[in-house]
Amino acid sequence: MTDRRAYRYYDLVMVAFVTVLVCSNLIGPAKIAQLDLPLLGTLTFGAGVLFFPISYVFGDILTEVYGYARSRRVIWSGFAALAFAALMAWVIVRLPPAPFWSNQAAYEIAFGSTWRIALASLIAFLCGEFVNSFVLAKMKIWTAGRWLWTRTIGSTIVGEGVDSALFYPLAFYGSGIIPDDKLPFVMLAQFVAKVGVEVVFTPLTYKIVAWLKRAEREDYYDRDTDFNPFTLKA
Repeated sequence: MTDRRAYRYYDLVMVAFVTVLVCSNLIGPAKIAQLDLPLLGTLTFGAGVLFFPISYVFGDILTEVYGYARSRRVIWSGFAALAFAALMAWVIVRLPPAPFWSNQAAYEIAFGSTWRIALASLIAFLCGEFVNSFVLAKMKIWTAGRWLWTRTIGSTIVGEGVDSALFYPLAFYGSGIIPDDKLPFVMLAQFVAKVGVEVVFTPLTYKIVAWLKRAEREDYYDRDTDFNPFTLKA
């Protein structure tokens, strides 16, 4: 168990993590974007993919600075926020609209995710984030705290891999929304895009981690940590 010392910025990083997570899952998925890029050609993707990986950046920062146990509390906070947002959206979408209100169809498109997609999102998030935090914590010990980029990118590759491998089959296999034979290509494209965001943010991650370690006087190593994900002990 970690000591119960107070931190100046831990709560702020947690709020940033949860905010990015909820917004990317609630706002982003409703829009399918398409860009024509040099060399790559036409790229079609869910707009949320641009921002969801930032939650992994914050997850990396939390584990690197504060340790797995405190990151675990933040992951469960994010899960609770996602679950409440999904429930709230489901209730509000299904409330009978007033006769003079003509935006019900648009509202359903934006916020009317099916129970299957919402559940798949929750499961994939929880598993992916815990794997990401666990791998980073273990790699920090293996590398003796050196080569931060190897564990931020390495943990994201594993975590985002688990997230994508769970979400797309659970949400779309056999649904007809995405043809089953296209699912592997969609999964691969989304996975590459998410890891790419992590790589792009690596210099910023370095700066934030270095600043937080100095400000908090903390650089936690999970040598004696209980890695059980089903507890809120910190």
